[in-house]
Amino acid sequence: MKTYGFGVDIGGTTVKLGLFRTDGELLDKWEIPTRKEDSGSQILPDVAASIKEKLQDKGIAADDVQGVGVGVPGPVTPEGVVCRCVNLGWGVFNVEETLSELTGYPVKAGNDANVAALGEMWQGAGKGAKSIVMVTLGTGVGGGVIVDGHIVAGANGAGGEIGHIPVNDEETLVCGCGKKGCLEQYASATGVVTLTKRALESSDQPSSLRELATVTAKDTFDAAKAGDALALGVVEQFGKILGKGLAVIACVVNPEMFVIGGGVSKAGKIITDVVEKYYMPNTFHACREAQFKLAELGNDAGIYGCVKMIL
Repeated sequence: MKTYGFGVDIGGTTVKLGLFRTDGELLDKWEIPTRKEDSGSQILPDVAASIKEKLQDKGIAADDVQGVGVGVPGPVTPEGVVCRCVNLGWGVFNVEETLSELTGYPVKAGNDANVAALGEMWQGAGKGAKSIVMVTLGTGVGGGVIVDGHIVAGANGAGGEIGHIPVNDEETLVCGCGKKGCLEQYASATGVVTLTKRALESSDQPSSLRELATVTAKDTFDAAKAGDALALGVVEQFGKILGKGLAVIACVVNPEMFVIGGGVSKAGKIITDVVEKYYMPNTFHACREAQFKLAELGNDAGIYGCVKMIL
C-alpha cells in the first residue's frame, strides 16, 4: 500500500478534492470550479492538473500515490462508465479510463451518494458497521447502499436512487425525474416546503410560518422545535413518508444503520426521532434493530468515500 491517495467529488458548481494518507487521515482539501462549457470536456483535465499541482506543492513523489477515487452526480457502472450526468453536460463515457490516462494513476469512480455512504461508513457515523444505508436530504433525496462493505451500484449504476421510490399515487406534481409521487417530492428540502405550503393553504390553523414571505425547510423545523402546531404536523407527515420509505428499503437490504445527511439533516435529532417513530411499526420485525444516526462528515463524506474506493 502506498502512502497517499486523492478523493475527487465532482459537483455541479465546484469540484472538491482531498489529499489523504491511505490510513484515512485527511491532509488537505480544496475546491476548483466545475467548468461545464463544451459538454464538460474541461472537468477531468482540470482535476488532473490540480492533482499534479498539489503533488508539486507538497513535495510528494508521484510513485507514492495509490490512486484517485472520483464521485460523480449520476449513475456509474461497475466498469466506470457514466450514463449521462445531466448537470455536468456529460454523455456516456468511461471516467476511470479517461482520468487514469490524464493522471497516470489507477482511478475508481462511483455515484456521489454511494461514495458519500462509503465515506460515512469508513470514517464517519457508520464507523464499525459493514451494512449501512446513507440518506441524503438536500434539494433532492439521494441514497447510498453499502452491504457487507461493498457499494450496491446495480446493473446501470442506479442502485441507491431511493429518492425515486414511488410513495403517493395521488400526487399531481411531476418530480424532476418525470414521475409523480416520488419520495423526493416530500422528504427533500423542496418537499418539506411543498408539504408546508399545502398545510398552510388547506387550513386556518394559526402558525408563525404564516408571517414569512417565503418558507424554507429550516423555517418549518425551527417552528416545530418551538412548538408550532402546524409545523409539527408537517414534520410528522415528513417523518411518516420517509420512515415508511426506509422501512421498505430495510426489507430488501437489512442494514445495521441508516445514516441521514444533507442540508435538511442539520435540523438535528428532530429528524432521526420522527423518522424512527414511523420506521419501527412499518418494517419487518427482523429489521427493527437498525440504528438511526446523523451523518458526521458533512460535505467531506464524498472525498473520504472516494479514497476508500481505491483501497
